[in-house]
Amino acid sequence: MSTMADVARSAGVSVATVSHVLNGTRPVLPHTRQAVLNAVEALGYTPNSLARSLVTSRTRSIGLAVSAISNPYFTEILQGVETAALEAGYSLLIADPHDDPEHELKVVQLLHGRRVDGLIVAPSAEPGDLVAYLRRQAVPTVLLDRVLGPADPGQGPFDQVCAENSGPMAELVTHLASLGHRRIGLVAGLPGLSTTDERIAGYRQGLAAAGLDADDDLVVSGSSESAGAERATATLLSLPGAPTALVTANNAMTIGALRALRERGLSVPGDIALACFDDFAWADLFAPRLTAIAQPSREMGARAVRVLLDRLAAPDREARTVRLPCAFVHRASCGCPEPRPVTSMESTSQSEKGTTP
Repeated sequence: MSTMADVARSAGVSVATVSHVLNGTRPVLPHTRQAVLNAVEALGYTPNSLARSLVTSRTRSIGLAVSAISNPYFTEILQGVETAALEAGYSLLIADPHDDPEHELKVVQLLHGRRVDGLIVAPSAEPGDLVAYLRRQAVPTVLLDRVLGPADPGQGPFDQVCAENSGPMAELVTHLASLGHRRIGLVAGLPGLSTTDERIAGYRQGLAAAGLDADDDLVVSGSSESAGAERATATLLSLPGAPTALVTANNAMTIGALRALRERGLSVPGDIALACFDDFAWADLFAPRLTAIAQPSREMGARAVRVLLDRLAAPDREARTVRLPCAFVHRASCGCPEPRPVTSMESTSQSEKGTTP
């Protein structure tokens, strides 16, 4: 079995240089680094990660606590985290907190007990105990998707990565208002989550921008899950002044809302317009296709890894919150005509018009 000394002899460098290349503990000239990596590959050298962790106090592992099983949205984020972690040479330990504060604390404690170098966590709606533990233990942590604000007790300092919420939600509402809707209902998320608060704020901003009065009866919590959204949609539809348009605040709740509409024999957008926050893989398979806000899920996961690695490299740096832009995906469920696809012949014709003979 090859040793680090064998790699050093093959590359023509010192054992210390090999160590710096493999552990990333000091900058190494590009040609020297490549020589070491070539020697590692040629000799089939496998670093002893356990021994290395005892020397460096690093395990090159990251703990990820997100509700990936119960929330398909986090599956996309998980893929971004995993790809970025592996590219940086880190392994990933994953736990599902199930959006339950007590279970959340337990799984984070277990991940910390496995000596991960840092954590990426999507906190629950009641993260007080979690935040207290992370601060007490001084665990390098990036909060993902759900963030803490200045008003949250013990909120910092934590690095945070999330998507823009208020602006994109306002854009959905103003678009529906531009189509003539004056009663726009919102199936909101679980109370206590920053995403819920920010999307409700965006909903109200959209109403104000359109010159519409806010009606608290038109905002009903769907608890961020399908069954809750089905009940919330039923509540909205039973109002004396039922909404003519509906906005759902995440992908799981979109499914619940659609189920409630179908059970009542209501068509989209014929009887009621529908737009959703969160695009998802099958959103364009519905008839009509769903107008949605698409979040940069994978990029969010990847960015969280990069922010965490920055924190590990500079523990005393100032905490930062990174917000990523979303995209408005215009389809037909809002009541607009379905965009006509451009045929290959039309595309060729348009291309020819743009050329100089």
